[in-house]
Amino acid sequence: MSDPPPTSTVPRSRPKPRPETRDDVRGPYAPGIGEPLPNGIARLIERMPKAELHLHLDGSLRIDTAMDLALTRGIEAPRTWSGMYEALVAPPRAADQADLLRAFDLPITLMQDAEALERITAELVEEKAADNVRYAEIRWGPLLHVARGLSLRDGIEAVVAGAERASHATSTTVRLICTALRSHPPGDNVVLAETASLFRDRGLTGWDLAGPEARYPDPATHGRAFEAARAGGLRITLHAGEWGGPAQIWRALPMDPERIAHGPTAADDPALLAELRARAVVLDLCPTSNAQAGIVPSVAEHPIARLHRAGVAVTLSTDDLTVSDLTLSEEYRNAVERIGLSLPELWAIDRFALDVAFADDEALAPLRAAFDAWAAGIPELQT
Repeated sequence: MSDPPPTSTVPRSRPKPRPETRDDVRGPYAPGIGEPLPNGIARLIERMPKAELHLHLDGSLRIDTAMDLALTRGIEAPRTWSGMYEALVAPPRAADQADLLRAFDLPITLMQDAEALERITAELVEEKAADNVRYAEIRWGPLLHVARGLSLRDGIEAVVAGAERASHATSTTVRLICTALRSHPPGDNVVLAETASLFRDRGLTGWDLAGPEARYPDPATHGRAFEAARAGGLRITLHAGEWGGPAQIWRALPMDPERIAHGPTAADDPALLAELRARAVVLDLCPTSNAQAGIVPSVAEHPIARLHRAGVAVTLSTDDLTVSDLTLSEEYRNAVERIGLSLPELWAIDRFALDVAFADDEALAPLRAAFDAWAAGIPELQT
């Protein structure tokens, strides 16, 4: 028999929304760093419509789903809830990026068939919808899921189908980003880009590069894959600055990305900040994950507020629902409570994500209108 689960934000099933109204928020609020948020402000953040641009599928499995997949696929894995939790959730402070990436080993092993991929994708969209995430971009590395004979194209089809099904059921708009791995052969990533492009009209709109920067520091190694992705109509982002500081972000810029995943250490290089502003490159930041990986000393010391106030374009995401044991509402609360963003700054960052999302205006225009209408009557969000 499985033991009872510990208290955790990692969902086993879709949480029930709490019935609340705007009336519980009264008067202006100026945060003090480290000061607990008043209940009304915390609830306002929960109800806020959100857009999340940096979210990994293989870091976001439900605990119960992981247990079921391990059992039905005959995969050696913990058989108790608490044991699976320990296997899937990274420690608050990993030794390094490679140590953090080990939290993905078991999920990838569990995600080797079409049924599992479609299910996990749909469930992630459901979890995000329950957190009032109205637009989500989910990224994953299709080449990681072909170890047991699943074809590349069928694996992509499964994720696309799961996103489509859950998007229709929840009314959360979803776009997908195909992630290539730095450690994979460049030719394989070219094929990946060409295959991913076939699904552009079904919501697969972005191209990413991720993986261990320390071992594979130069993204130009995969320049042909970036060219193939761009030729296929995919929009470009890549992970940079998880290791190696600002130098790695400089290395990413010749790939001509619209956005960079992570990159908080740009705050330490004034010339790089000026270059990011000049190129209008967006940093998709994840404070809790960055602290887990040791990129920043702590969540409280994350530079998202400094970057935003310096005029660098930023968005705010979780990176991983399960690996970081974190909802987007909780990360938004962290940004105000621990980092010191004001509520108007938080709202500006949230709303800005819809201006740099990898979707067309037909999809984004109604979302922008809905976000603006929601915020219009809330004085706490006005500058």
